Amino acid sequence: MAGGGSRLWLRVLLGVFSVVLLLCGIGTAVGTWVWTRSAVDTRGEVDFVNRLAVPPLAQSRIDDQGRRVFDLRAQPGQRDFGQGGPTPTWGFNGDYLGPTLRAKRGEQVMVNVVNGIGRPTSVHWHGMHLPAAMDGGPHQMVRPGATWSPRWKVDQPAATLWYHPHPHGETAEHVYRGLSGMFILDDEPSAALALPRRYGVDDIPVIVQDRQFTSDGRFDDSGSFGGVGILGDTLLVNGTVGPYLDVTTERVRLRLLNGSNARTYDFGFADNRAFDLIGTDGGLLERPHRTGRIRLSPGERAEVVVSVRPAERLVLRSYPPDQGVGFPVDRFTGGDDTFDVLELRAAGSLTPAPETPDRLVPVERLDPASAVETRRFQLAGFQINGRSMDMDRIDFAVTRDTTEIWEIKKLDGIPHSFHVHDVQFQVLSVDGREPPPELRGWKDTVLLAAGDSVRIIARFADHADPNMPYMYHCHLLAHEDQGMMGQFVVVEPGQRPGRPPSGHGHAHG
Repeated sequence: MAGGGSRLWLRVLLGVFSVVLLLCGIGTAVGTWVWTRSAVDTRGEVDFVNRLAVPPLAQSRIDDQGRRVFDLRAQPGQRDFGQGGPTPTWGFNGDYLGPTLRAKRGEQVMVNVVNGIGRPTSVHWHGMHLPAAMDGGPHQMVRPGATWSPRWKVDQPAATLWYHPHPHGETAEHVYRGLSGMFILDDEPSAALALPRRYGVDDIPVIVQDRQFTSDGRFDDSGSFGGVGILGDTLLVNGTVGPYLDVTTERVRLRLLNGSNARTYDFGFADNRAFDLIGTDGGLLERPHRTGRIRLSPGERAEVVVSVRPAERLVLRSYPPDQGVGFPVDRFTGGDDTFDVLELRAAGSLTPAPETPDRLVPVERLDPASAVETRRFQLAGFQINGRSMDMDRIDFAVTRDTTEIWEIKKLDGIPHSFHVHDVQFQVLSVDGREPPPELRGWKDTVLLAAGDSVRIIARFADHADPNMPYMYHCHLLAHEDQGMMGQFVVVEPGQRPGRPPSGHGHAHG
C-alpha cells in the first residue's frame, strides 16, 4: 500500500511537472510570437504612391486693432487612408490635422478657436511664449459649440512650433484622432539668410505620426506592451500614407515635427547622406550642424536642409532610436523599429540653390551663474517628484524676470520626453557631459534616457499671473494623461502664488 501510494504520488508529481513544461513551452511560444511581432521594419516595403499633402497656410486678416486674426474650427470628419475602410477623424478646418498658421515676430495675433467636436477640448500653442491665460492648457477648456479667442504678441525668434489639444486626461485621444497643426514664426534675421523659404516648394512641413488601424479602417488606440501608450505600425506624413514629394530645387528644407503620441524617431536618409541641421524646437542654431541623424521624441522639432541630385529618388528613413532603456524594453517601446517615411523625387532639372550659410543667427547663452533657483524633478511611475497632476495645486512659483536651472532625472525604465510651457530653454548638460550639437540651440522638449540627469536653464522674462499656471510634463501623451504633469506660476517679485481657477470647462469669448 505504501509502495502504491508512493507510485501514485510520483505519477502526480510527473503530471504536474509535465503540465509546467507544457505551460513553459506555450509561454515560450507566445513570448516568441509577441517578441517577433513587436518589431516593425518597413525598409523597402512602402509603396510611395501618394503625393505628400502639404497643409495649406491658414488664411488671416488684420482687424481694426491691427491684430492678425486666424480662425480655427475643431470638427469631426472622415478620411480614407487605404486601411480597409473610411476612418472617422477630427481636424481643424478639415477632416484631419489643420492649416499651418504663420506670423512674424512683433505682430499681435488672435486665434478664434471654435469647438465643433461635441466634447470639451483646448488648443495649446506648443513652444509659444505667451501669457498663461492664452496658453491653451487644461485650464483653457472650450465647451462644445463655444469660441475661445486667445490673443498675444509674438515675441520670440523665428521657429517651427505647433498646436494641439491639451485636455487633462484626454490629450492622447484628441491628438490621435487628428487635432494638431504647425505654427511657423518668422523674423528679420532669419529672412536675411540664404535658406529655402518658399512654403510648399522648397520649405516643407513634415508632420510624422504613427497610427494603427482596425480591420475596417478605424484608428486602433488599444496601446502597446511597453507602457508608453500607442505605437502604430503605419506612418502618416501630413496625413498621407506612402507619401512622395516632388523636389524641383537643389536643396530642400524639411521642417520635421514628431507629432506622434509615444514614438521616438531617428531620422536620416536611406543612403546615409549627410544633411544640415539648421534649427531645433525654438529656432535656428548659431551655425549648421552637419550630421546624418536627428533623433526626435514626441513634441520635438528639427529643421534640416538636404541636397538632392537631378532625377534621383531619396528616402527619408527613421532608424531604430537610442532611447537609453536597453534590452528588452527597447523592443516594446519602439526602440527596435525602422520606418521608410517619405520619398523625395528630384526633377530631371533642378533650380540652383545656394549652399547653407556657415553662420545662421546669434544664440544668447544663458549664464548659469545668474540662476536664482535650482529645481529638481524626478520622473518615475507616471509621477513627477512622487506626485500626480492636480488641477487645483500649484507646485511652485517662479519670479518674473529671473533665470532658473532645472535638473530632470528619469528613475524608471521606460522613455520620457520632458516639455516646459511658455519658455524656450537651453540644455546645460546631459548626465554631466556637454550636450551634443543638436541640443545646443533653443529647446522646449527633451528626451530623457535611462539614468540621465538633464540640466536645463531658462529665463522667465514676463507674463506674471499668480493664479493661472503653466504646465511641465512628459510629452508621451499617455503618461501626461495618467498624471505625469505639474504646474507652476510666474509671479511678481515678492508675490505669492494664488489658486488656479475652479471649474475647468469654461470657454473664453
